[in-house]
Amino acid sequence: MSPNRLIAHFDLDAFFVSVECLSNPSLKGLPLVVGGATDRSVVAACSYEARKYGIQSAMPMRTALRLCPHVTIVPGTRGEYSKYSRIVTEIIAAEAPLFEKASIDEFYIDLSGMERFFKPLEWTLALRQKIIDQTQLPISFGLAANKMIAKIATDAAKPNGWLYIEAGKETDFLDPMKVNKIPGVGDHTYRDLMQIGIETIRELRLSNPDLLTRHLGKYGTDLWNKAHGIHAGQVTPYQEAKSVSTENTFDQDINDSSYLLTELVRMTERVAYELRQDNKMAGCVAVKIRYPDFETTSRQTTIPYTFYDDELIPQAKLLFQQLYRKGKPVRLLGVRLSELTDEARQTNLFQDVNRKADLYKAIDSVKNKFGKGSISKAGGQQGKK
Repeated sequence: MSPNRLIAHFDLDAFFVSVECLSNPSLKGLPLVVGGATDRSVVAACSYEARKYGIQSAMPMRTALRLCPHVTIVPGTRGEYSKYSRIVTEIIAAEAPLFEKASIDEFYIDLSGMERFFKPLEWTLALRQKIIDQTQLPISFGLAANKMIAKIATDAAKPNGWLYIEAGKETDFLDPMKVNKIPGVGDHTYRDLMQIGIETIRELRLSNPDLLTRHLGKYGTDLWNKAHGIHAGQVTPYQEAKSVSTENTFDQDINDSSYLLTELVRMTERVAYELRQDNKMAGCVAVKIRYPDFETTSRQTTIPYTFYDDELIPQAKLLFQQLYRKGKPVRLLGVRLSELTDEARQTNLFQDVNRKADLYKAIDSVKNKFGKGSISKAGGQQGKK
């Protein structure tokens, strides 16, 4: 491991809960969960006070209520989460030489070699304070020689703290911890390791690599390296994902607004389907209209991250109504979804989301089997020619 390598890991603490508390300060200090209140709902996020009762993210809501009957449940406001994530991303993008957005509330920053220009710890502390000042959200960071140690340090620093692990001191930091503190070590692997007498990272580090390979295959060697603080993962530069779009240049100019809206619905359904196939969500919708004289106009709007037709179509229709010159023939109509991301899938743990996800999974299954046009909304069928 290069001694010059230096990675900061930032994580917004209990992000969804923190945003809800900004909107309603009376929620602070309560055992609080974000999610739906139905039997099918799960916990999207929980406060540190709720965690004391054993409540965890992705836990069935009925289990959370059994553990803490007086827990406060709020339904969640996806638009606000998207907004604050964007604000933090913009702050980091303006300051950081190289950063990766790992999720809606988690970032890695590569500061390797930057000690020639500034003191990395002081710079990271200043960035953290800037985020807190501009958002009022708690955020923790870990600073270390690689991504793995930085992430573990962040977890150890929570809530709302920071930790710097100097190069060469990785094993001192890791040794006392349980092996499930290593990212990627789930319950199953943890149980397997305990069965061969390994519970702490120190015990893992001092174990025989051949023993680990026999029990865990190649993953055993990987874990042995991680127990020594070795991790070669690179910070992947953040960039806005490419958009998905579709356009239709009509054989004849169209001045029937109802037909144009029908076509708009069909096109939006199509690009939304493509998003779901790629496991991406969109944070921006745009509509383009071109008239017979080739005058082209477009308008876009930012939205809470989604890949659902019923959330994208109304936005596309609204943009069309704002753009369209009534009675004027249209040569081309287009829809584009941009600001694509997969990190916001974390926000998909709210009320009725499971039911909606199941519905769209069924719809997409039919489309995959019989073709994209095999099923569509009524608004996308009438007037089709």
